[in-house]
Amino acid sequence: MSTVHDGNNQSFSIGAEKLNIRNDLKNSYHDVYTPEVMAALASLARFNKDQKMLMVKRIRRRAQRIRNKQKITFLDVNDHIPRTNITVQEARDGKFTGADIPADLRRQWIQGTGPAARPNSPTKNSIRNVAYALLSGADGWMFDGEDALGQITTMSLDNQRNLKLAIQKDPVFLQSAEQVAEEMNQWALNFFGRRIITDWQEQLDFTTKIFRTRGLHLDDRHIRDQNGVALSASIVDMTLYVVNNYQQLLTSGSSIVLYLPKIQTAEEAALWDEMMSALEDHLELANGTIKVYVLVEQLEATFQLMEIRAALGRHFVGFNTGRWDYINSVADAMVWDTAFINPNIEAITMTYGYMRNYEDRVRRAVNTPDMNGNFALWQGGMEPNIPVGSEAGVASSMEKAVAGAVREQKEGASGKWVAHWKMVHIVRPVWEKVGEENQLGKSFPALTHTQEDRDGLTLLEAAPTTIRGARNLLSVGLQYGNAFGQGFQAAALKPADFFGDDDVLYLMEDMATGEIRLSILWEWIHKGAELNEDDAETGLKSGDIFSIDIFERLLREEYEKLLQAKDKDVHDDSKNTTLPIAREIVETYVLDTIKVPWYIDLLNMNLNNHDLQTAKERIQQYMDAFKKNGTRITENLDFLSSPS
Repeated sequence: MSTVHDGNNQSFSIGAEKLNIRNDLKNSYHDVYTPEVMAALASLARFNKDQKMLMVKRIRRRAQRIRNKQKITFLDVNDHIPRTNITVQEARDGKFTGADIPADLRRQWIQGTGPAARPNSPTKNSIRNVAYALLSGADGWMFDGEDALGQITTMSLDNQRNLKLAIQKDPVFLQSAEQVAEEMNQWALNFFGRRIITDWQEQLDFTTKIFRTRGLHLDDRHIRDQNGVALSASIVDMTLYVVNNYQQLLTSGSSIVLYLPKIQTAEEAALWDEMMSALEDHLELANGTIKVYVLVEQLEATFQLMEIRAALGRHFVGFNTGRWDYINSVADAMVWDTAFINPNIEAITMTYGYMRNYEDRVRRAVNTPDMNGNFALWQGGMEPNIPVGSEAGVASSMEKAVAGAVREQKEGASGKWVAHWKMVHIVRPVWEKVGEENQLGKSFPALTHTQEDRDGLTLLEAAPTTIRGARNLLSVGLQYGNAFGQGFQAAALKPADFFGDDDVLYLMEDMATGEIRLSILWEWIHKGAELNEDDAETGLKSGDIFSIDIFERLLREEYEKLLQAKDKDVHDDSKNTTLPIAREIVETYVLDTIKVPWYIDLLNMNLNNHDLQTAKERIQQYMDAFKKNGTRITENLDFLSSPS
């Protein structure tokens, strides 16, 4: 049991029996919802109110910026970071205690990313995802519980089960791993002319296991707290992963490592620190046993990098510079500014305007020492390419992938992400050739907080804004919503006009890539983007304004291409189920004058729903609630309480 104080300082007790797990999942996933897990969840449930409060504060800050047409600013140096006793100035000066980098994180040249489960698959097939990851040769693998993990049915629990079985080296996992190793070697013989795995059992111990929780903005689909409120997905994911695996990880000499996504402020980071410390106390672990990377995916976080480091203290080991989520966050923060219009998504690389400045701030922040002289790691961004296609297409794409890795290594990154195991041995040699474990403490100019810094974080540069770009945004945005509904939150996609063209490779797309595509289309319509290239197919000229009529024409055309596509590209069983719902969501999101903060909210509402009319009602319910008072509907609308 644990004691919780409500807003009136009244105490009440909660226990594991007070947590409501829907249907019969507590029994069917008894290996995941163990008594130890349930006790820890009951102990941490007291933070659910704090998580909900911080999400309300997010929406209020967003609404205030829109109302007052305000840019995000740096914090006042004299203020204390909320939930801590550290001032902003102390954080920026490194006057806090950070973490020593553990041995198994000091060399992370390549980290792979992807989920540990597959939709609608028995364990022996689903767990193959973990085998591919741990046999890949990646230095670390971020097993995803968030943007790349499907959430239909019980996939979040399958993800946890598979990781537990793999970490324990259960026979069901070892049997799959042996088979997968042979398949991987066969591919490598064809691609490289050599095997990439010599001893598959030894190889399983090479890769550091890392888990990405869902962000604070999401609620769990299966558990409600003692007040009947959906339990924070962050609390659930952290607790299930750590409690189920900490003993085995520590026994094997491995660190307990999490990736924390979507943090916007140091106050939110401080809540994470409190939750991790509470879990460590519950498990009788030393403070700082749990280590975390923070994905810098939000513009607001870039204004508080040192403050976030300080708030996470002994838990923090590094930042990651992602691309897609960050672009979306910039667009969302600047939604009120009619002059801020992003170009074609392909133009917004890591060297583009505001992206270049964002990356530079992160590398300066990690190489600012704490009071003990500790630096932090910088893990570079995602390589979404997959080496599958024509010989010419693969060669061209792999050349670009390696060039991107070379650039990041030279800029000071200690490693990089890849979205597919086949990319590990293509990109990892960039760091192998240099041979340095990491780039901790590499010299950069000091992190500053000037008006020039602030302006650089929203800097636009001249780039194409074209009908071809709009088609690409729309086609992949539709496909992504459809894949999400099918349980594939990470999916290999490309615009419909390139189906069948093996010179154009599929890219691994996840929630973030779907989100930014719709966000840019919203900008183009509601801010009047000016096209800067003629388009023969539509007859539009450079200088024409992107309008609702243009969008609706492109929507009809791109949707029809998806209906006519082969099953390989658009599953036939989705064309009358999840694809029409994806279209409804895309159309609502892009055309409404009120821009909602998260595309994923509308998708989550319709998980496991294949009825278009029901989807329309739910979408309208969300839009009405958000317009009324900024309420985001984040609970599982299909939640059925377990019998008491």
